[in-house]
Amino acid sequence: MRGRGELKSSRVFSHLLTQDQTTNEAKGKETNMKKLTRALTLAILLELTTGLAIAQESEKPGGQEITATGEVLDMSCYIDHGAMGEKHAACAKKCIASGLPVGIKASDGKTYLLIGDHKPANSELANDAAKTITVKGKLASRDGISMIENAVVQK
Repeated sequence: MRGRGELKSSRVFSHLLTQDQTTNEAKGKETNMKKLTRALTLAILLELTTGLAIAQESEKPGGQEITATGEVLDMSCYIDHGAMGEKHAACAKKCIASGLPVGIKASDGKTYLLIGDHKPANSELANDAAKTITVKGKLASRDGISMIENAVVQK
């Protein structure tokens, strides 16, 4: 038969074991939460850095060869007030011939600035204002602006 002292110490010991077990379970849950938080943080960082790398890659100058078919635009009037088409042909020809930027509204829906081989392409393209042509050159993009450099009209 146990004495009162033994019974009391047995209860205290039992309580300490239960408390220690509860503490270990809580620590395990805390450790799992920390691991989960770290894993999610790493996944988010990986996603962000991958997205930034892809964005930088797509905006490198002197990119891939591209062929685009579309209407020759006077970029000044087009950007300012959406002028394009046959009704704007005479004005576009005059603006392009005077040296204002020239571009193409391609059939893919994108608008490209056109640049010749280290010189404006205006003299070659002024007579094609508001006409549909096909150009080939190198695609370059930066800050949302796309350009076809070394643009050559395909015949």
